[in-house]
Amino acid sequence: MEQRRILLAVTGGIAAYKAPELVRTLRRAGNAVRCAMTPNAVQFVAPLTLQAVSGQAVRTQLFDPVEEGGIDHIALADWADLVVVAPATANILAKLAHGLADDLVSTVALATRAPMLVAPAMNLNMWLHPATQNNMTTLRQRGVRIIGPESGELACGWDGEGRMAEPQAIADAAAWVAGTRALAGDVVLVTASGTREPVDAVRYLGNRSSGKMGFAVAAEAARRGASVVLVSGPATLRTPAGVRRIDVETALEMREAVLAELPEATIVVKAAAVADFRVARPEAGKIRKEELPPDSGPTLDLVRNPDILAEICRTPGNRVVIGFAAETGDLVASARRKLERKGCDLMVANDVSREGSGFDSDTNAVVFVWPGGDVEELPCLSKTEVAAQILDRVAKIRGGNG
Repeated sequence: MEQRRILLAVTGGIAAYKAPELVRTLRRAGNAVRCAMTPNAVQFVAPLTLQAVSGQAVRTQLFDPVEEGGIDHIALADWADLVVVAPATANILAKLAHGLADDLVSTVALATRAPMLVAPAMNLNMWLHPATQNNMTTLRQRGVRIIGPESGELACGWDGEGRMAEPQAIADAAAWVAGTRALAGDVVLVTASGTREPVDAVRYLGNRSSGKMGFAVAAEAARRGASVVLVSGPATLRTPAGVRRIDVETALEMREAVLAELPEATIVVKAAAVADFRVARPEAGKIRKEELPPDSGPTLDLVRNPDILAEICRTPGNRVVIGFAAETGDLVASARRKLERKGCDLMVANDVSREGSGFDSDTNAVVFVWPGGDVEELPCLSKTEVAAQILDRVAKIRGGNG
């Protein structure tokens, strides 16, 4: 991934204790990180701590005789590809909204041309105060990105909105805000997770798909500037930053949601593990074993679900369609047959019986099967890296090199 220069501005709230972990999370994602602090922030976390985890000197004063020889606060503003303010107190939000510049953080924020992401953190009443909400409206209208606050137990003893978002969520949002713009103007439609086909009021037919691959594709597409719609079966994963999520349960619900979004889509990545069959007549109540004949179970009458991928490929439109084939056994041959049946632009195949490539894994080993017979085999990579490889192939398809 492309390295980004991120300036983390830390202000004076108790949530500043999370700043060192946020720096570590941003650096693990490959970013270069520098830190600036308000005078009140140093009451909550030591500058030396942030210096140790960032590997860079930490600025705390607007007028530092050591640093200011070259008007260093302007150089710091110019250095940043992204400014992240976390925690963002009610005070700094007011300064940002009204263009005040009376300390290092507010001055750099006024001087930078980089995009800005703020993570509010404060008492519930301070957050809900009309002045704070008016300031938030001003910042949103100005293009500042907001993450949080989350609800929960606050340090002041109140319970409700006001908790700073967790470091990983902020880092994910930062990747989206500072991402490349290669897919700007595109609408990417992604499906993810498995579907559940009801048997009765409490049971269903399903599969072991976690949705991690589809969610990774959605996150990567958003990072590249696309407008992303994620149609997901049941999943416990967090919605990626910048992604509009539509939750469904059954294959028929997924088909309805996909076809409703398809007219606007320029890229479709069909990563969901959709059930091939559903029960023809699910029971309205629970099937009770004591009501069945001894030593026998219920007989399920199954019918085929619609083939959503094939229907997408048959639908007229100028779009790139990527399919997925979760297989066991003869991987490439099975993927080739599926590619021919569906008619998509590329089939991404993986052997779910292989260690590190199965359901619910954080890694995947995929094979790209192209129309015409070409095959590309990738090593085992993280699903984030696989997502990037898939979207790189979309660029090749558009360039005629698929």
